[in-house]
Amino acid sequence: MPLVIPHWAPEAPLQALRLAWLERAGVEVAVLRLDQIDTLVSGNKWFKLIGHLQEAVARGAEGLISLGGAHSNHLHALAAAGRRFGFPTVGLLRGHARETPTVVELRTFGMQLHWLGYAGYRARHQVDFWTPWRERYPALHPVPEGGGGLPGTRGCAALVAMVRAQLPRLGWRDYHAWWLAVGTGTTLAGLVLAEDADVPVHGALAVPADHGVADQVRALLAQAGNREAGYRLIEASRGGFARMDAELLTFMQASEEESGVPLEPLYTAKALLALRRAVEAGEFAAGSRLIFVHTGGLQGRAAAMAACRESG
Repeated sequence: MPLVIPHWAPEAPLQALRLAWLERAGVEVAVLRLDQIDTLVSGNKWFKLIGHLQEAVARGAEGLISLGGAHSNHLHALAAAGRRFGFPTVGLLRGHARETPTVVELRTFGMQLHWLGYAGYRARHQVDFWTPWRERYPALHPVPEGGGGLPGTRGCAALVAMVRAQLPRLGWRDYHAWWLAVGTGTTLAGLVLAEDADVPVHGALAVPADHGVADQVRALLAQAGNREAGYRLIEASRGGFARMDAELLTFMQASEEESGVPLEPLYTAKALLALRRAVEAGEFAAGSRLIFVHTGGLQGRAAAMAACRESG
């Protein structure tokens, strides 16, 4: 049965972020709570998916197939969307079969899982990677890891209008910059595409620089015909993807208690800690107004924290 685009346009609330270090610097921050758009299809993942769903419909596909790890927020959102809106999903997973809270829910949502091992997963960038999977699942539309690519980028561009529509609630007429965690660069590129040239987008890298995010962002913007301007990438990975340490976890807990905004250690806490360092270094003048994007990921928080405790 051909896929039909769901009639669902979720809205995320924009709220003031109250933290003492922001008040001391005279910097105002509003957080876009993408974690609140839905209990399962949460965060920025839906906005990445909608462009791929549109492509799938145009090609007459019946469902989607994509890649990720055993804690993948992207696969979780994809599987949940498939369950909710009635289309089949397949997940190609990194590593070897293991049970995590995310993997259990993927199965509950009806996603068909295939474990690729580590070498098999590394081959995902090869030109012929998708050939056997297209042959095995000819009715499914392939989606890049993390929902990336130009369709995902264009879907994320909608966040700019979402924020601008809510500014009057805060008493703001405008803002001076965006700040968000970056994994693939897809959401950042979408904001750059939709934003005014004089409003920069700051991306706090949750992955090491050698993951190629800078190249991915440049490629996405080039595909969209956009000029190379309006953004910068800041190292925030703490030494590696999913790398956590005592300073980060202490900061996350204190920030949650003070602001009432839940975070997770892989993306949002790293981005907020990087923002604090930038603010305390004087990178933003008193009176600056910033938009912080809460990219979600809370479904994987418990597993990430458990892994951190096990590693000591």
